[in-house]
This record gives sequence, C-alpha cells and structure tokens, in this order.
Amino acid sequence: MFKRFYTIVLLIALGLASCKKDKPAPNNNTNNNNTGNVPTPTTNRAELTKDSIFLYAKQVYLWNDAIPDYSVVKPRDINSSSNQLDNFNALLFKISQYKINPLSNKPYEFYDSNNDNISDEPKFSYIEDLVASGQIAIVNPKKSSVNLNGEGNDTGLNLSYFGSNNSYIMVIRYISPSSPASSTSLTRGDTILTLNGRAFGRELNSNFDNDIFSIVSALESNTVTITGKKIGTRSSFSYTLNKNKYISSPVLKDTVFTETGGKKIGYLAYARFSDETNSVPALNAVFQKFSSAGVTDLIVDLRYNGGGFVSTAEHLVNLIIPSQHNGKKMFSEFFNATMREGKAIILKNQQRRDQSGNITRGNYFDGVDYSVAGNTTNIDKKSGLTNVNRVVFITGPGTASSSELVINSLKPYLGENLKIVGRQSYGKPVGFFPIRIDKYDVYFSMFETQNSLGQGAYYNGFVPDRVVLNDDHSKNFGDKAELNIAQAINFIKYGSFSSSSVASTKGTSVSSSSLNSMKSLDTKDVFSREFKGMIDYPGRK
Repeated sequence: MFKRFYTIVLLIALGLASCKKDKPAPNNNTNNNNTGNVPTPTTNRAELTKDSIFLYAKQVYLWNDAIPDYSVVKPRDINSSSNQLDNFNALLFKISQYKINPLSNKPYEFYDSNNDNISDEPKFSYIEDLVASGQIAIVNPKKSSVNLNGEGNDTGLNLSYFGSNNSYIMVIRYISPSSPASSTSLTRGDTILTLNGRAFGRELNSNFDNDIFSIVSALESNTVTITGKKIGTRSSFSYTLNKNKYISSPVLKDTVFTETGGKKIGYLAYARFSDETNSVPALNAVFQKFSSAGVTDLIVDLRYNGGGFVSTAEHLVNLIIPSQHNGKKMFSEFFNATMREGKAIILKNQQRRDQSGNITRGNYFDGVDYSVAGNTTNIDKKSGLTNVNRVVFITGPGTASSSELVINSLKPYLGENLKIVGRQSYGKPVGFFPIRIDKYDVYFSMFETQNSLGQGAYYNGFVPDRVVLNDDHSKNFGDKAELNIAQAINFIKYGSFSSSSVASTKGTSVSSSSLNSMKSLDTKDVFSREFKGMIDYPGRK
C-alpha cells in the first residue's frame, strides 16, 4: 500500500515534466543471447522499451542464466496498467523472480512485504524515471529526500512510528543537517501530534493504514506546519517549515567518549555513502578529529544508512582498517559469466556519463574488464586511524548495500574485535550501475561482492551480536545512555555485552522495558528517506 502511494505521488509530479529521450536498444539478435528468438520489429515506443529491458537483462542481469527466452517472458504482453512506467516495473519484477535462492527456496529478489502486502517489486533492482532528475544515481523522491550528491529538497523531517496499528505515535527519527528543520529546536525523539492541521496518533485511536496518505502528502508538500511535544520536557512546539534546497552533510553526529583510565572511543553516525565530493571531506574531518584525540576504538552508527557509492565505502574502510593490512584484498565484485567473458556486447549502446548525466567518453563495453581480477579492490591506507582495536557497528532494517559492504570487508581483519549491535540489516550484497533506456535509468542487480575470505551472499542481512529490538528514540545520536551505544561501549570496555535489559552509563539507567509498549511498526522502514543500493562504475579501478 505504502509503495503504491509513493508511486502515485511521483507519477503526478512526473507528468508535469519532460526530458531528453534516449533511444532504446536496437531490436536485433546481437543484443540477445537467444539467436532466432528475437523481438519482431516495431515502432511503438513502449514496446521498444520493454524489449530493451528484456534484452539488457539477458546480458547484464546478475542471474541472467535463469531468464527464459523472449517467447516465454513476452515483454510486450505486460500491459495491465494504463501507465507505462507501471508496466515497465512489472516486467522488471517478472525478470527478477526467476532465479531461486536455494537457501530460502524463494527468488533472490523476493521482497518480504510484511505488513503492507506488497509482493510485486524486486528487492534490489528498480527503474528511475529521468523526468525526475536527469542525473545518475540522483535517487528519486520516493527513495530519498537527500540524494547521493548530498542535495536535499525538502523540510528535512525524517520520521518513525511506534505502537499498534490502531494506537500509534510518530516521532522524529532525525533531522537532515542544513535542512529547514535543522534551524529549529526539533530533534530526534520529539513526538509529532499534527501535520498541516491534521491530528495523528494514539490519542485519536486512529489507524495508521488510513493515515499514511495524509502523512506522506504533508511531508511532500511545499509547506509543513508541525506541532508536537519535546522529548524529555514534554513542552509543546509548533513550527511552519518551507521546503527548500540545501546541501546536507552525510555525518549526522560525531563525538569522542572518554572512558575510565582515559580510553578514547570515537562515535560516528553516518547517513549515506554520498559521492566523494560530499562524503570524503566530511569523513576525513571526523577521522582527523579521532586521530588527534587518540581514539583507539570505534562505534559506527549505520542504522539508517542504505548505501550509495562503492568508492566512498572503500574510503571509509581505508580510514578504519589498521595500517598493517595495507595492500591486502578488501573485496571483489563478481559479474555474471556473460559479462566476465566479454560477451555483453549490448553495452556498446551505453555511453559513459558523468554524475550529472552528461555523456563523457566511450561506452561500457569497449575496453572494460568485468573479470573478478579486474574488479578486485585492495586496501589503500593513507589516513585515518592507524591501529584501531575494537569496532562496533550499529545496524537496523535500513542498513544496506555499501554499509554492509564496509562491515563485510572489515570482518576478515578485525575478527572478534568487530561486533554488530541493533537489529538485523537489510541484506543486499549486490550492486549495479545505471542502464539508460529511453528516458529511464534501469538499475539491474549486476554484481555480487565478497570479502577477502570469499564471504558474501548475506541476502538475509547481518544478524547482530547483541540484538536491541527497538530503535531507542528516547536518546539522541552520540548519547552514551542510548541503548545501542551503551551496549557498544560495554563491549569495547569489557569485551562482552551487558546481559541486562538495562543499559547503564554514568549512573543513568535506561530500561528497554519502557520501549516494549512502543513496538516499532516500521519493520520495513516505511518512512525511510534513504536510498538502498550500491553503485559502482565499470572501469573505475
């Protein structure tokens, strides 16, 4: 239900815009592995786009070996919607469901819909309508409020909801740095009572399923009037926020904890693996602070980080990993056999583009090496912490792709000194680069990553070493009493987690029992405003 709403809102907006049209791939058997089983000629634009989606999938999709012939898939027969984007998505979904994961007996791209009964979207692959952006990896509005260039165009409110479906509360998950909301007193954990004059929540015994349309409409509007109660004091607040463009730092919070005996622990809450221009200076500044302070251990909070650029993930690994491992393997990317063997000649139709979507030079076939050796990244230690001891990652359902890549890449070198606290991560060990078809960028799952020990395939996500069932909104990022952070500090100090449901820091106790009555309904990150994906460009290395 929720995803369908986002699609409706997006399509209304897209109908008002236009963009330069790229030609679909030509319909000939040089683009198809099934010689003699090719599309018949057509001049229908939608049919050409469907054919192209199929033809590209047959060569570049990670699990292309499971895709049947064109005569079986019948791309042009997918016409149940009057909106062609819906039909293209339906085709992509059909293609994504052929390959079965033997461990789960379900498709690798099976999307566990949980509460909203949506089962017709791939878990990893997706299509972006370039009317919304025209840039590579811009991440359209239904995926994020801050894109992978660090550009925001909203009020900066990011929400969660708790309770039961008929008796829930909404709270602020976080405020995007430099956004309109960041200039107010609003903070993580504040309770939302009304949006644009409409009341929500348990006081009304209202139903969340009935309210979601109004909530999202308010968040996407140009002006949002918000009222509620401050965390702690319960004092009332009221603000009118105007949607605006801004550049947001990917760092939500960084600080240094000084423990008994002078032990220094660095804490970083990181929102997204944005492009190097946005992320690298911010990360370098944080780790320079850590280094100057004498930090020996780390807590990296990725609970809302859905991923982004592989190059930025590499940079974070290099900042964290001990210097003694310089030059060793970090991870490898595995493309399908068609691409590894240089047979994906359809990629000759894909011009190289810069981050703004402008054609630069060449294409994604000629001279591009898709072998494992050609797509192996080694550790390149130039800065950061030279000898980190223990590292704890905080994860949640929104932790995906590049975030999981960082954790998996560090595991072989940190061993038992690397732990995970929080909730199970999303499970996305695959990445992609955009395939331009007409006025769309199609993000097929294209490669799977493995660390230096050949470990990968974490399609169910990482299970935490210490599970904290509920996201502790009662404390802000960087608060030592926050349940996840307190557990992380306990491990760093003592080598074990607290067995109690009470996390105690400096005499202040926070009981998780107070959160049990506010069970998170956001098991699928309905309000997540972060992109989930892992983007890498061919020939970058």
